[in-house]
Amino acid sequence: MDHLGIKLFFSTTLSFLLTYYLIPIFIRIAYKFNIIDHPDGVIKKHIVPTPYLGGAAIYLGFLTTLGIVFPFDNQFFLFLIGSTILFYIGLIDDLIALRPAQKFAGQAVAVLCFLKAGFYLKSHLFYNFWNMPISALWMLLIINAFNLIDIMDGLSSTVALFSSVGFLYIALLMQQNVVALLLCAFIGALIAFLRFNLPKAQIYLGDAGSLFIGGFLATVPFLYNWGMLDWYGYMIPLVFLAIPLLEIACLVLIRTRKNIPFYHASPDHFAIYLKNKGFGPYKILAFVAVASTVLIFCSILFAHKAIDITTLFSLGALFLLSWLYCIFF
Repeated sequence: MDHLGIKLFFSTTLSFLLTYYLIPIFIRIAYKFNIIDHPDGVIKKHIVPTPYLGGAAIYLGFLTTLGIVFPFDNQFFLFLIGSTILFYIGLIDDLIALRPAQKFAGQAVAVLCFLKAGFYLKSHLFYNFWNMPISALWMLLIINAFNLIDIMDGLSSTVALFSSVGFLYIALLMQQNVVALLLCAFIGALIAFLRFNLPKAQIYLGDAGSLFIGGFLATVPFLYNWGMLDWYGYMIPLVFLAIPLLEIACLVLIRTRKNIPFYHASPDHFAIYLKNKGFGPYKILAFVAVASTVLIFCSILFAHKAIDITTLFSLGALFLLSWLYCIFF
């Protein structure tokens, strides 16, 4: 194993061990201070009240690992500030239930930190006035998509894990070793958390975890120079994150059709549709894992120029039709 391989392995392992050690501690803290997710019979249909604070374990395991192995600069300092703001906004929401406008304001502050750190589009068609607004919209969409998708055991963390593995592959392909190191710390924490979050979950992410995960995966694409791969290289993050993007798009459309504000809860998540069709929890996770693998495989083919942009769009249309058919028909 070369020097880079050792560093990546160490980053993943250290993050895994730290998070794995912290989760039982946060489970006890959650029970002691009643930071518990109680079922409501509508969206939250779990039987046993389950502690939040899984996101706190992921955040601390990830952050501690970065402090040990990661070469910091001003850009990543602002990235951590933005991620920390998202974490605390989610934590406050877990404790006292913020109004949607309050959560959005906190997310907007975090996005401003990310933009100030240089996380925005800088190449291709978007190197103009629109690069900042488009980048901000992207980040807000992904942040909220992971918050919305977190409605069953293991779902959000599974989607995040597969997306992160896809980004890690591209980072290694493009020889962006610092990005790969960052992703390995994140992946290690996610794997440790999944051990406790798979059905029947012992702990949940909470909004603190889902917002932090969403913020991380929303900003990571801006660390890449996608033009090194292809003129349309910036399409790859859209493919990696297609499942949370489809979730938020379908929720907005369905809730609008039902005259429900898009930010109000309703049982219209794809996981609930699958459950109503007889899918068990592990079958839903397997469905997501297979779909994520297909997306990663298509992206890898495109990155290696085995397929062109027209073929990628055609495969994307086929995936969309297959997804909608499996969920709604």
